[in-house]
Amino acid sequence: MTAPYRTAPAPSAELPAGIPFIIGNELAERFSYYGMRAILVVFMTQYLMDAGGNLAPMTAGEAKGYFHLFVSITYFTPFLGALLADGLWGKYRTIILLSIVYSLGHFCLALDDTRTGLLMGQSLIALGAGGIKPCVSAHLGDQFGASNQHWLNKVFSWFYLAINLGAFVSMLLVPWLLETQGASVAFAIPGLLMLLATVLFWSGRYRFIHIPAAGKDFVREVFSGEGLRCLGRLSGIYLFIAMFWALFDQTGSSWVLQAQQMDRLVFGFEVLPSQIQAANPLLIVLLTPLFYRRLYPALGRFLRVSYLNKIAIGLFVTVLSFVLVAGIQMRIDAGFQPHIAWQLLAYLLLTSAEVMVSITCLKFSYTQAPRTMKSFVMSLYMAAVALGNLFTSAVNFFIENPDGSSRLAGASYFWFFAGLMLLTALGFVWHSRHYREKSYLQEEV
Repeated sequence: MTAPYRTAPAPSAELPAGIPFIIGNELAERFSYYGMRAILVVFMTQYLMDAGGNLAPMTAGEAKGYFHLFVSITYFTPFLGALLADGLWGKYRTIILLSIVYSLGHFCLALDDTRTGLLMGQSLIALGAGGIKPCVSAHLGDQFGASNQHWLNKVFSWFYLAINLGAFVSMLLVPWLLETQGASVAFAIPGLLMLLATVLFWSGRYRFIHIPAAGKDFVREVFSGEGLRCLGRLSGIYLFIAMFWALFDQTGSSWVLQAQQMDRLVFGFEVLPSQIQAANPLLIVLLTPLFYRRLYPALGRFLRVSYLNKIAIGLFVTVLSFVLVAGIQMRIDAGFQPHIAWQLLAYLLLTSAEVMVSITCLKFSYTQAPRTMKSFVMSLYMAAVALGNLFTSAVNFFIENPDGSSRLAGASYFWFFAGLMLLTALGFVWHSRHYREKSYLQEEV
């Protein structure tokens, strides 16, 4: 007879037993997602075939539009995952079942290199990856009660480091596999890692705290005065965060296409354009402990280092990163070939912004969500990512001329986004002054 699942944290000052399984699962899952995502634009513009086996690539503008549309859908499907997790199945069961769907999507991409295979694979991945997104981070937070909440900040930092370690390795390896082994192998390896992630998560089932689905209580809390006030407060914040993601996720599209036009010789080796993206997760691993141990304490001497103040600083740093990328593109437009080190400097700025915006918002969202709405609020945060990418996708489809040229060609494209980000950062500073924080953690038994 199997032991019953535990449904609430016990009073303990120790690290919860299920944490290593959640973080290991996240590392393998993020390898699968970012490895696949790293090669999408290159695959669509260089490797895509038609039904007859002939090369039929997309234009650069079309590929950017479809890339951001895919990312957008991947961050809208968390609403479905959250409804299943908080209202029907619970987080654990939702994660297991949608992880299987996720794995099938990878294998569709590996087996069919036409637009049909691309559509099927991306649809299944968007459903699986998006569906589990709000559940995994909320499930992580569910492992903690009042007695061990002092671990929460550190564990969420480990969680984010796992994301970026998986992304770093995959962004180096999978583009190389695409170049040397072809699309089938390059997409199959992420599929195998997603299967590993699923098995690892299943292995920790008796170590986890399984917060039951709230069912009707979830619906009542969402539409209660407190629930609606929470969603209203957070939605205002997330509208500003959406613009950050409209810029940040261009590291997988416009920044890759820019890197193709740059001198990529580093220590005698030519780096592939899509491999440059590995700079982001590597910098996350290096900068996250530096920010928490050095930068934030230093800033604390001059200002209150609250969640919202960290995010505000990050939004302004995002502006600087796109100003630098626009400057690089001006040099390219003038006929020069800048060294890729300049784009790596832009990655340093953008990754610094990510530490201040994304990691902070992940923890902020969990603490601000009522107890039965953890996954749902996480999905609302994910919707900000979706909205940002939907905006970027719409911009790219709108500015493309019938002949494949762009109405925002060259540096003007990056200046456009830098200007929008500056307006967003100024607006966020004004709006955040009126936000009142209220934290919720799971109760112990």
